[in-house]
Amino acid sequence: MFRCFGCCCLAVAIANVSVAADAPIPEVVEFNRDVRPILSETCYACHGPDANKREAELRLDTEAGLFGANSKTKPVVAGTPGESELIKRVTSSDSEQLMPPVDSGKKLSPRDIAVLKKWVEQGAKWQGHWAYLKPVRAAVPKGNEAGFTRNDIDRFLLAKLHAAGLKPSREADRITLIRRLSFDLTGLPPTPEQVDQFVNDASPDAYEKLVARLLESPHFGERMAVHWLDLVRFADTAGYHSDNPRDIVPYRDYVIRAFNDNLPFNKFTVEQLAGDLLPSPSVSQKVASGYNRLLQTTEEGGAQAKEYIAKYAADRVR
Repeated sequence: MFRCFGCCCLAVAIANVSVAADAPIPEVVEFNRDVRPILSETCYACHGPDANKREAELRLDTEAGLFGANSKTKPVVAGTPGESELIKRVTSSDSEQLMPPVDSGKKLSPRDIAVLKKWVEQGAKWQGHWAYLKPVRAAVPKGNEAGFTRNDIDRFLLAKLHAAGLKPSREADRITLIRRLSFDLTGLPPTPEQVDQFVNDASPDAYEKLVARLLESPHFGERMAVHWLDLVRFADTAGYHSDNPRDIVPYRDYVIRAFNDNLPFNKFTVEQLAGDLLPSPSVSQKVASGYNRLLQTTEEGGAQAKEYIAKYAADRVR
C-alpha cells in the first residue's frame, strides 16, 4: 500500500512539474509574480542576501545589484536581452559561462528563460517585495452578462472566464444555494424550516438577507475559528510523550468571539502576540496571549530548560 502511495505521489509530482514547465507565459511579465521566483530558486543561493555564500560580489535580489548600479557589468539592461549579462549567462552554450553552474544541480527550464527574456524585453520593471507594496486598485473590467454580473467581483470573474473561453454556469437552485452558504459560513446544514423560508422568500434581496443572517449566527465564529486554530496548531494537550491535557479552552473561545465580533485583524494579531503587555489589559486580551503557549511543551523531569526554551522560541515563530 505504501509503495503504491509513493508511486502515486511521484506521478503527481512529475505531473505538476510538467504542468508548471508547460504553463503559458503571461502576456505581461511581472517581476514579483513571474521573475523573482525563478531567481530565488536558481540564483539567490550564490547571488543573494547571504554574504558568506555570495559569489563574484554580485547580488540579484536587490534592484541595484540586478541592474548593475555599482558595477561595470550590467546583469539586466532594460529592453535589451542581448546586452543583459543575466540572459547571456543563462543561455550560454559554454559550460564555463553557463549559469546556474552545471555542478550546482540547478537548471532553468526553457520556459524560465523565455520568461526572463520577455521581462527584459518589456522594460524589466522592478518591483519591491510584495509585502511592502501599497495596494493598487485594479481597473474593473467592463463586461456584463445578464443574470451573472451583480457586482465588480462578478465582472472580474467574467473577464477571466471569457479569457479562458468559458461561460458562467447557470445560477444554482435555491435549495443548493442555502446548503452551500450554510456549510461555508457555519459548517452546518440548514434546517428544513430555514430552507423553506429561503425558498419561499420572493424579495429581490433574499440571498443577501440569508448571508446577513448566517453571519450573525454564533456558529459563524466557530466555523471561521477552525481555520485559524489549525494554523496556530491549537490542541487540548501539550504533546510529546506524556501528552498531558492543558487548560487552553479560553483561548479557543477568544478566537470564536473575535470572529463573531468582527475584531479588526491588526487588533487580533497584537492581542495574541502581546495582549498581556498592553496598557491595562482586559481579561480577554490576557487570554489572547495564550497564543504564545500553543506550542508543544514538556514537563519531563530530565528536560534541559535552556534547550527547550530555544525549541519553544523556534517553534513559536515557525
